[in-house]
Amino acid sequence: MTRTQVEPTQSPAGLTHNELVRVSALTKTFPIGGGRFRAPISFIHAVDDLSFSIQRGSNLALVGESGSGKTTTGKLLVRLLDPSAGSVQMHFDGAVSDLALMRGRELKRFRRHVQMIFQDPYESLNPRRTIYDTVAEPLAVQGIGDLLDRQERVAEILHLVGLTPPSSYMFRYPHELSGGQRQRIAIARALVVQPLFVVADEPTSMLDVSVRTGIMQLMQSLAERLGVTYLYITHDLAVARYMADRIAVMYLGKIVEIGPTEEVLHQPQHPYTKALLSAVPIPDPRVKREPIVLRGGISKPIDPPARCRFYDRCPLAAEVCAEQPHPPLEFANKHGVACYRV
Repeated sequence: MTRTQVEPTQSPAGLTHNELVRVSALTKTFPIGGGRFRAPISFIHAVDDLSFSIQRGSNLALVGESGSGKTTTGKLLVRLLDPSAGSVQMHFDGAVSDLALMRGRELKRFRRHVQMIFQDPYESLNPRRTIYDTVAEPLAVQGIGDLLDRQERVAEILHLVGLTPPSSYMFRYPHELSGGQRQRIAIARALVVQPLFVVADEPTSMLDVSVRTGIMQLMQSLAERLGVTYLYITHDLAVARYMADRIAVMYLGKIVEIGPTEEVLHQPQHPYTKALLSAVPIPDPRVKREPIVLRGGISKPIDPPARCRFYDRCPLAAEVCAEQPHPPLEFANKHGVACYRV
């Protein structure tokens, strides 16, 4: 199929009307070795030259195996980590701002519009604080309302996340709640300030299977009701299909395929995406599918060579893959693939 080098929504100019977030050449490295007076010996390339955009009201899922850089990308987008290079532009308060340049009051205002839901509800809640204190803290930090207003808003958001009656939960502690209830508290804490954008880092992976669907349905309904856009981080393709309109597949800090969810899942182009899909179990025992076996294991992201990150494991690897730098994302319509052999 015919491809072009640049996705139309990724021009270097300002964001288009429908774009909420645009990531351009985003990179995050962590130094290894060295010391106070010595230069680092090596670098971990956790996120390497990512470029993508998220439309307002459209959810994007980041998928890939552990160590691919998904969580680091999420933390960069909420400014829990500072990027080593690149930019993250976001449209809020009627203007476009670059996260890397934010300081002081502007960064504090940004926190009101962007929140994060963490993976482990057992670790992300302070065991010494009541549920009310936990959910009301973002309101206090942002100076929203007085004490009575905050009590009303906390009660309202607890009701929205399905913890009713709110009065029976407000002054309890996390250890008194189940895992599913704790994750509902984490969702309430993220949404109580009415953000525009939420990074959800595998919010159902630590929960029992019996409650996962309820949490996903809750997040979907709240997104529609409150106008929230998600970046949903997961290793589960079924969850990604349920939660997101678009999927980006990551491997060793790079996006190797991105596009509309159904198109990526039904017509995968990159050999890594095909291998991921071949490992998904089929519920019908009469249907047999040969899994794609990848050679070796995932490489370490320490000073990786310039060639394709998937080269050592790829069944399609050729001389061009070794001699050329990592392939750029090339797009056919809205489906992008980073592979010289596709």
